[in-house]
Amino acid sequence: MRSIGSSLLLALAALAFSTPAAAQEWRMVIHGGAGTIERDRMTPERDAEIRAALSHALETGAAVLADGGSALDAVEATIRVLEDDPNFNAGRGAVFTAAGRNELDASIMDGRTRDAGAVAGVTATRHPISLARAVMEDSPHVMMAASGADAFSLEQGLEQAAPEWFHTDERYEQLQRFLSRDQADASDLAGADYKFGTVGAVALDMDGNLAAGTSTGGMTGKLYGRVGDSPVIGAGTYADNRACAVSATGAGEYYIREGVAHEICARIRFLGETPQQAADFVQAETLELGGTGGVIVLGPDGDWAYSFNTAGMYRGMIAAGAEPQVGIYGDE
Repeated sequence: MRSIGSSLLLALAALAFSTPAAAQEWRMVIHGGAGTIERDRMTPERDAEIRAALSHALETGAAVLADGGSALDAVEATIRVLEDDPNFNAGRGAVFTAAGRNELDASIMDGRTRDAGAVAGVTATRHPISLARAVMEDSPHVMMAASGADAFSLEQGLEQAAPEWFHTDERYEQLQRFLSRDQADASDLAGADYKFGTVGAVALDMDGNLAAGTSTGGMTGKLYGRVGDSPVIGAGTYADNRACAVSATGAGEYYIREGVAHEICARIRFLGETPQQAADFVQAETLELGGTGGVIVLGPDGDWAYSFNTAGMYRGMIAAGAEPQVGIYGDE
């Protein structure tokens, strides 16, 4: 017969093993593109509109995370909001190709499993980020492109939209200005004024899992079949619970060459750098190649960073128990 003391110790031990771990404090960071975003080029009305759009997107993701939802669900929900907002170069409001079309790219990654999905050059899916997730979860592939991705979207029953949905007069006029430039200027496809607006989100949920996603229309006047960094896992998007989650925006050709998103995560994982240190270092290296833009980074402990080498970046952050924080200009 066991003593009362022994029984008590066993009971306490059982309680210790059965008590769930404290929930991780959740956090989300977003961006809406980096580029020539300066105060003297922004009307007060447009400034307020952008800030309201960023706050709304943050609150959408926060509602998912505060309810115990996954980082992956929060990232998708947040980016869907940004894809529907014509202020950004993703979904509705995407820039036009040289041929006058909207061709959309997106990617998403689960930091818990390192599963990932991406689409490039899709033309009819209202929410490309949801199509990227479908590729991840409902196909054996990581990336699908163009007509194949469009067909897969139909097979998955995702919401479709006509070309008129994606079209905005502002973006179409941007294309006309691009096409009317002289030939020397027209060769500069990396011009910051013609590409900012890509959207992205990174999130940390109550279970301590990370996720990242990015969605874009690419760059104004891009040539047939061009694909930038946004749908490229390791360049525009990466998530790994062992290191961080990253979403990038900028000159895609350079971000692909640098492998920006994975490079940042690798520095955090193997060198023990903070998100800010790793992001700033990789951004500096990318700039040496000629690439401008920005990144958002979030670690599994909730440490986070913005890093951009342009005049501004649409950006925001929200955490458990806090109000949304948003910024536009470099001096904020």
